[in-house]
Amino acid sequence: MKHRKLTLCFFLTGSMLAGAMLTGCGSGNADSGKIEIEMVQFKPEAVEVFERLEEEFNRTHDNIHLTIDSPNDATTILKTRFIREDYPDIIGIGGDINYSYFVDSDILADISDYPGLASIKPSYIDILEQLEFVPTEGTFGLPYVSNAAGVLYNRTMFQENGWEIPSTWNEFLTLCDNIRSAGVQPLYFGFKDTWTCLAPWNALAVDLAPADVCRQVNRGKTTFTAEYREIAEKMQQLITYGQDGPFAYGYNDACTAFANGESAMFTIGSYAVPQIKSVNPDMDIDSFVMPGNDSADGNVLNSGVDLLFSVMDACQHKEAAYEVLDFLLEHDNVQYYLDQQNAISCKDEEFQLAPMLDGMKEFISAGKMADYQDHYYPSEMSVDAQIQTFLINQDVDAFLAKFDKDWLRYNRDIIRKVEDYEKQHGE
Repeated sequence: MKHRKLTLCFFLTGSMLAGAMLTGCGSGNADSGKIEIEMVQFKPEAVEVFERLEEEFNRTHDNIHLTIDSPNDATTILKTRFIREDYPDIIGIGGDINYSYFVDSDILADISDYPGLASIKPSYIDILEQLEFVPTEGTFGLPYVSNAAGVLYNRTMFQENGWEIPSTWNEFLTLCDNIRSAGVQPLYFGFKDTWTCLAPWNALAVDLAPADVCRQVNRGKTTFTAEYREIAEKMQQLITYGQDGPFAYGYNDACTAFANGESAMFTIGSYAVPQIKSVNPDMDIDSFVMPGNDSADGNVLNSGVDLLFSVMDACQHKEAAYEVLDFLLEHDNVQYYLDQQNAISCKDEEFQLAPMLDGMKEFISAGKMADYQDHYYPSEMSVDAQIQTFLINQDVDAFLAKFDKDWLRYNRDIIRKVEDYEKQHGE
């Protein structure tokens, strides 16, 4: 087995204990005469989906036995197993900075030879490639499903009041003013939970900043002070249309308030709909792309790879692993996942989408999308907390200065790798 240059960022306090929970998984049928394939996937909310897929795969395949593990805190468990060189055959993870670390550590197999890649929308392949710290030959992930974030709205309320969907920032602010004039709260925020601050931030960022801004900063070509100012200023405008004291209310509070008609809109992703509908199952929800630009042509859908599959480089049965991927990409299996999780397929094929995505279909079909900016942020920076602090203090300059300073601090190793790469290969 080739040397693994495990990135130091993998090491988490206490993770060795968590990793012990899965050691040896997938060995229960070692004497069955079948090829054993173990997958670990990180979405605990999709456990029942994967249990059904596992059962169906094993029912229809005589030569391969598939075990799918869906533990809580799967990412931490995986990192611990990687330290021990105890690798599953396939992992199901999100398209975020952890994927970047895994690619950088040379533990994922190059699946460029996998025929199923040809069925994936190029925009999602591009999103994964943008996550690489430095350009790497090969393809290391199969994008499976994505989600979308922008503005959820109460469709019934909009229809009853004749409110129109905005396509520019000024139209959006005018809409908020009109909603308020009608005696309705325009927006509701759950900023007590800091991660929710990232939802409107990301949705504005894809409109207003270059998609590769983090890579540009790593190369010394720009700064966040230069690229993020307009986003920060528009976040300040946005919060004025929310409820009083948005930092006293959490995600569940915001979902409940929106479900109960206490606001007309909610700046969050489609992933929030199940929580909202648990409060009001009959609510008619639709969504639209955050119109952060002064021109409608500049608006982009905030969509990232919510789930991808990677084959581990240590996998001894790559062809069998590819059979598992083939199975997962079958139309009915993709549609089943979409139906259960309100997701968007990365496969370039016609699927039935959930009705709350109606307002985003044009962008999805056209592939006019960009990844969540926070997928590039190191967790040590706690950017969500920084945004919350900024929105409380309302000091744009201090926020941007800290962002640039912390970025250099927490990305110094990556920046050094970029510098070394460009010395060898040029820009």
